[in-house]
Amino acid sequence: MSDRSTKRESGFSLLEMTIAVALGTLMLGAAVQLYTQAVGATWTVSQRAELQQDFRAASDILIKDLSQAGAGLGQGAQIPLPSTITPEYGCDQTKCYLGVSNTSPGTYPLQGATPTLYGLIPGYTLGPTLSSNPNATDAVTVVYSDSTFYLNCYQATVSALGHVTFGPATAPVLGVVPTFPPTNCLPSSVATPQAVNDSLLGLTPGDLVLMTLNGTQVVGEVTAGTITTGTNAVGTTYIVPFANADALNMNQTGSGATAGLNGAALNATGANPVRLLVITYYIDKTVTPARLMRQISGHTPMPITDGIAYMKFSYDLYNDTTNAPAVGCQNPGASTDVCVAGTSTGLNPTDITKINILHMAMSSTLHGTSGYQGLDLETSVSARDLTYSNKYPICTTGC
Repeated sequence: MSDRSTKRESGFSLLEMTIAVALGTLMLGAAVQLYTQAVGATWTVSQRAELQQDFRAASDILIKDLSQAGAGLGQGAQIPLPSTITPEYGCDQTKCYLGVSNTSPGTYPLQGATPTLYGLIPGYTLGPTLSSNPNATDAVTVVYSDSTFYLNCYQATVSALGHVTFGPATAPVLGVVPTFPPTNCLPSSVATPQAVNDSLLGLTPGDLVLMTLNGTQVVGEVTAGTITTGTNAVGTTYIVPFANADALNMNQTGSGATAGLNGAALNATGANPVRLLVITYYIDKTVTPARLMRQISGHTPMPITDGIAYMKFSYDLYNDTTNAPAVGCQNPGASTDVCVAGTSTGLNPTDITKINILHMAMSSTLHGTSGYQGLDLETSVSARDLTYSNKYPICTTGC
């Protein structure tokens, strides 16, 4: 007869197991919550860093262009444009990009009845209205000469209707052998200028060129077609097309003050032509999220950054006649200038001394329930190449 053990075996009761499972579930839930929060925080930090990086890059490009407004155009430059057809900016070879629906052109400010190109062109409410703000956004256009392309080494000559020849000057000077390039047109480290049809830096359709032909400043737009080469007594010449009906309405025929490049006399000539960079910043709302765009002359716009939420500018001007400032003018020269102090009546863009970025905003995309993140920029940029007023008169007596 076998002995039957009377010792009770150890184990968990149902109550103990229930309590253990409940505690384990609580601990697992806490761990999952901590992990989820950590992942969310990591995403927030990385998105914030990316947002800051993109915003800094975009604002740096914008500020750099604003600081160069008017560079290379001469002090207080005011370049008359043709007016038989209204000249435009903010367009490429196929369409225009400004206005409420990103389909309208920008037009140059008038001086009297003459459209005029300045070093800076304000674009008050010329941008679209975004869902983030009930007010229309602004655009802004800066103009300066291209210092990387040495077109100024060439002489420009109207060789035929719709064509300009760029080449070495051949006008004879008694006792002087013509040379190319001429003196003082190149940096000391550069021996020769680039070819006008250079594949990287040369002229292409949509480029704007400022020429002084027989003493008159003229802006022309390079149009589609082949740049043909030839030679003269000094070196290679380049015949560049500047046809009528160009996208920006610069190459107009006609006579007198309303004429454009193709109204210039045959064989009209001039030294030191330069390529102009007419750079427009605007917001494109035809995509989601909206993008900040940068468009150069008549070329296709390029995106700078997306997620742009708002952009607004104002301008400080100085009246040399009354020795009075006009501060914070959002639409300078107009009756609706919205100036904080002073008035801009009678002033034009050459009187701008400072560009104020009132509000440039960028927001991130929504991530789960984390919401949006945003950045704002408010700063000012000196317009040192637009105007200079001597506020310190020369002392003549009792100095």
